[in-house]
Amino acid sequence: MQTPHKRRVRYKGKYPKKFEEKYKELQPEKYKETAEHIIQKGNTPAGTHRPICVEEILSFLDVKPGQIGVDATLGYGGHTQKILDCLKGEGHLYSLDVDPIESEKTKKRLRDQGYGENVWDVCLMNFANIAEIEKKAGKLDFVLADLGVSSMQIDDPKRGFSFREEGPLDLRLNPQAGVPASERLKEMDAEEIEGMLFENSDEPLAKELARAIMSAKRKKQPIETTSQLREIVEQVVLRTKPENPKEAVKKTCQRVFQALRIDVNSEFEVLDSFLEALPHILKPGGKAAILTFHSGEDRMVKKSFQYYAREGIYSDIAKDVIRPSAKECASNPRARSTKFRWAVRSDVQKYE
Repeated sequence: MQTPHKRRVRYKGKYPKKFEEKYKELQPEKYKETAEHIIQKGNTPAGTHRPICVEEILSFLDVKPGQIGVDATLGYGGHTQKILDCLKGEGHLYSLDVDPIESEKTKKRLRDQGYGENVWDVCLMNFANIAEIEKKAGKLDFVLADLGVSSMQIDDPKRGFSFREEGPLDLRLNPQAGVPASERLKEMDAEEIEGMLFENSDEPLAKELARAIMSAKRKKQPIETTSQLREIVEQVVLRTKPENPKEAVKKTCQRVFQALRIDVNSEFEVLDSFLEALPHILKPGGKAAILTFHSGEDRMVKKSFQYYAREGIYSDIAKDVIRPSAKECASNPRARSTKFRWAVRSDVQKYE
């Protein structure tokens, strides 16, 4: 039996809305002009990610050929590629990621560009376990961690990261492990939901939202999709009669989805384990650079750096947070909430 001919999805207009129809954006290597045009408009092509604070990070790390380091959050590979270019084929970089879907795509793309196993390894692992890299690589010259969620994950409605698109309420960085956000909400009571929203994103309507979610559960109205959660948020926000309803709903949705994502992926616990291991895997004079994207993460990084500096384990730390330039934020709006902090390992041997 002959297979019926199936036409390719048409690229609808200049800017198609559905993720699946954005095939030109999803293939930036093939459709360079389309991707470049979208970037010039201050947007990120679907299914890709634009690295943030590249110049500031490279200036601080000052990566030299022959050094050994870790990019703790591979993502789309923007930072990894820049670091590999600095290594010039000498030394080694280990890139970590828990997302088996996106890390495999990035690995193939960069391998095809000539970045071989002699200088670069991709490790499917959580950066909470970064000490495992030290066991095979020894002490490290540098470590970079970009704690943001990659645009590829946000843009794909099947991953459930965005309240703007209809999709399953998942939010897992590794969709093959743990439970999705929809299941987490079923497990939690009102007090747990309120605490999660307040602790993870400083949500001012935490109590009201927790009550609304519990009410939906009692009415046997499971929250399985992104739009179902958004509707609950919208109802709660509009009852407060905000001055700008559309903006208020948007900001609250951002905080609610952020709080759920942090909970589902145990992000604070993971970051705490990473920060505890970090100074002990660096060589004397080794450097650590971390990008954060909300106040909770930044507070944890700041306090960890300050603590180990007082203990004499870090010889120097960033006195003030570093932010992307106004030019970068105008070009890439997703950079606006970024905070960059750094630390340098002491060379005093007793701290080894």
